[in-house]
Amino acid sequence: MNYAHSKVRIYRQKLSFLPDESRVITKLFGLNESRINKVFDRVLNLSDKDKNRILEQVILNFKDRHKNIKRIFKDNFDEIIRHLNVTIYNDLSLESKLLLGAYFTLEYSIESAALFNPSIVPHPFQTEAAITGKNLKVILSFRAVGEGHMSSVVFRSGILDEEGNIQMDSISHLVEMAKIIHSVEYSKQDFIMKLSDMGHYDLVKPIFDELLDAFTTDELDESVRRFKEKGTLTKEEETAIDTLYWIIRSNYEIEFNEESDISERAIFPRSTTDIRAIEDARFVAYSNGDGSYTYYAPYTAFNGISILPQLIETKDFYRFKIKTMTGPGSQNKGMALFPRKINGKYAMISRNDNENLFLMYSDSLNYWENPVLIREPKYFWEFIQIGNSGAPIKTKKGWLLLTHGVGPVRTYSLGAILLDLKDPSKVIAELQEPLLIPREAERNGYVPNVVYSCGALLHNEWIVLPYAASDTRSGVVRFKLEDLMQQMVPVST
Repeated sequence: MNYAHSKVRIYRQKLSFLPDESRVITKLFGLNESRINKVFDRVLNLSDKDKNRILEQVILNFKDRHKNIKRIFKDNFDEIIRHLNVTIYNDLSLESKLLLGAYFTLEYSIESAALFNPSIVPHPFQTEAAITGKNLKVILSFRAVGEGHMSSVVFRSGILDEEGNIQMDSISHLVEMAKIIHSVEYSKQDFIMKLSDMGHYDLVKPIFDELLDAFTTDELDESVRRFKEKGTLTKEEETAIDTLYWIIRSNYEIEFNEESDISERAIFPRSTTDIRAIEDARFVAYSNGDGSYTYYAPYTAFNGISILPQLIETKDFYRFKIKTMTGPGSQNKGMALFPRKINGKYAMISRNDNENLFLMYSDSLNYWENPVLIREPKYFWEFIQIGNSGAPIKTKKGWLLLTHGVGPVRTYSLGAILLDLKDPSKVIAELQEPLLIPREAERNGYVPNVVYSCGALLHNEWIVLPYAASDTRSGVVRFKLEDLMQQMVPVST
């Protein structure tokens, strides 16, 4: 492209993260009850010899594509039986159960369409070489998109050398979905706040009047049942109940096998009926103040109709907590958490009106309100809207916030502003021209003319910035922090 851009010297890595259609997970192949019963009848009417022959062939075809294909088939059989709520199939042979489970299993290629919107954080488990030298082991996250525009979070790992060059680790051809650990109890107050934010609470207040401050899914189901028995529901009440259960399904924990490689782990939407997309997770290594770190990632959940601001939490990238963010400040996309508290409070960059940058403080990671405007679109390449490109980075001169701006012909460029360390509502310096623009070879893709990032990292004197090109593929650039600072222009207050 012919945009003028900043004089910061950009070093491009010879890396390209491309969609890989061979990386597949398994999902439950759901059908309605009538069709499920027909499939059961057809399979069970086969002779034992035929059932064993078919099962043997299926296992042979798929055992090298998944770590434990028999376990997958058995789990899917059990899930279908729970859905049917019958016990007549409990006495079937293991072979029959596995074959039936195979019929209710499908493969899904999680990266077949795109691998984009990356972020980068230090790995929680550093190598000895990294600890004793100036290298750093890192984790990159990506938004992966497959069939039907379902998007999930996937990971890669690598080592940064002293000058910010990255050497990526090998990638496993296997991909694993996490085991879901259902929460035992839910906070009534959290649900009241979120449903109130979304304008649904008054419609379902009688349901919550019958619940304790901490309630279980079974207790909720019973209260909903009684509510429905009082009369025919309005369309608005049905929508409110659907939203309530969407939020229930959106608060949970997941866990991966500790023997799995980081590249084998995929945080995938739980089903097409609750969340269709996990969009743009902005991971940050958050300092707990005692030398330890917790990794958080605000992201946007999408169910095909509504968006739901969510927060991922993990300490080790094996076990993750997924929670809904509440409050009037949790109403739009593009939230990025500061890597530590500021003046005793959590701090978040947001774009509450889908156009400008805001700052919020909170005593709770899950509740956000009172957004304060800190920056409007100012330059031609960001006249449509401005947003963050990941968590702010602490430097000696201020909080470095990489931004993205949308300009003519919906072209996305990356920029930078500097926020005051003690009061980040104050912009103290900024780039007047883009830091990074789409190169000619990067302009075509799923969404043309876009460069975008969900988070960079400061390593020694280098900013390491993974970025996406046209919502299709990703790359990595690096540049010296001091070069960037020299090109930033002070902002008068």
